[in-house]
This record gives sequence, structure tokens and C-alpha cells, in this order.
Amino acid sequence: MPYPSPDLRLIAVDMDGTLLDGDGRIPDALWPLLDRLHARGIRFAPASGRQLATLQHAFADHLDHMVFIAENGAYVVEGESEISSDAMDTPFTASLVARLRALAAAGRNLGVVVCGKRSAYIERADAPFLAEAQKYYARLQVVGDLLEVDDQILKVAIFDFAAAATTAPALDDLRATHQVVVSGHHWIDVMNLGVNKGVALRRLQAATGITHEQSAVFGDYLNDLEMMDAAALSFAMANAHPDIAARARFRAPSNLDHGVITTIEKLLDGVPDAVA
Repeated sequence: MPYPSPDLRLIAVDMDGTLLDGDGRIPDALWPLLDRLHARGIRFAPASGRQLATLQHAFADHLDHMVFIAENGAYVVEGESEISSDAMDTPFTASLVARLRALAAAGRNLGVVVCGKRSAYIERADAPFLAEAQKYYARLQVVGDLLEVDDQILKVAIFDFAAAATTAPALDDLRATHQVVVSGHHWIDVMNLGVNKGVALRRLQAATGITHEQSAVFGDYLNDLEMMDAAALSFAMANAHPDIAARARFRAPSNLDHGVITTIEKLLDGVPDAVA
């Protein structure tokens, strides 16, 4: 395949384990690269399980040039324009919250985040859980009862202090009607069926006239799986889950080696070994 891409127009990048370094920070080298991408007319889209407000805060100095794929694809925004959203119905959200409360009462150490368009909401506010929730939700409200939240709910996120794999099987029956995604070692995300980063990216492509061949994606974990199919240039990080490595067409160095940045620079420069 010749490099650079004949007409690269969109790059979608997961955050944790992909773009962020070992300390969970955006590498400083990204900022001049974003300016370079903007000058070439290439959209850069963070694609994350994080909420929109958190992503916007992280990229506050570049909002005019960004597209955000938030809440694992349930909410896509460019500038001040909504590209797409997929809210869950109220009865389902209420039944899920009730089920998670029952699991917690039975002994599981769980924290629940109800993720709306305007804010994220929690009713458990002890310091250990609050610290975990604040990592991903810049706009976070503690409420007395999650069932009384008045917002469009995009996702329910569950933090299992033991491991997500211990609680995910208890939600297997929901997979017939909803997405249940293990999005990290401790996190599970529940969304409407068909909501994922890949669907979100295709909606973004349709809205902007950008094609599969004009797109590149980078990811490392299971909530990036469908995104690997949405771009001609799909990169699994060196630290990626085996399923991501199997689905992606190419490899990038690990996030600890700033693999997203170095690979994009090679793509822009047309270095033949950009893909290995």
C-alpha cells in the first residue's frame, strides 16, 4: 500500500491505553501534530468511553478543530453540532439501576454512573469510587436517587472494584437487547444495541462525506473492536488486547512509546515503513 494515504481525512483515536501515556496524560507532542492535521484538512476524533465534557476539557485549546466520539459511540459532536446520539429508554435504565443495586446489596463492590447528555450522575459518593468516577467524568453530579435523574441517558457505566469480568456475566441476558461491553479492567458499559465506536465512526463519515478509505483508527481494547472495521487504516497498539490485534490490519507502537503520534507522523511524511 503506498504512503502517505492518497487522501487521509479522518483519524479516530481511543484514549486510555492508546493515545494517553503511562500516566494517563496526553503527550505534549500531540498539540503541534493537531495543528499540522488541521492545516491538511484532516479531522482528529478522540473516540472514548469518556463523556463529552471530559473530552472537551482535555482538548480545550483545540475545540474548533475537533470531533468527539463520546460514551463509546453513543454521542458524536463536531464543534457545537450534534452528529448523532442514541439515548436509552427510561424503563430500561430504571430496571438496570435496580438490578445493579441488588447485586451491590448481595456483596459486589460496585459503583454505578448514569451517563446523560448534560452530566454524569452517581449516588455512591465515597472517596474511592468518587476518585475513579472523576477520572472519566468532568461533569459529575452526586444525586440522592439515580432513578430521579432528568436527562437523556446515553450509557450506564459500572465500576467493579474486583474486576469487570466478575460482574459482566450477571448481565449476559441483557445482550439480546443492549450492548454490554467490558471497556476496561474494572469498567462495564451498557448502551443501546448497536451502539459502538464503529457505528459512530460510520455515522460521522456519512455526515462529513469521508470514506472508509480516507479514515484511520487506533485502539487497544475490546470497546475499540468494531472501530477496527470502519477504516482502511486500522491500527492495533503493541499493547492491544489479542482480539484487537487480530481484527486490525496494522500495528502501532505501544502507548508508552507514543505510538499514535509516531505512526501519524509517518503517515503524514509518507515514510514507507509507517505500517509494520
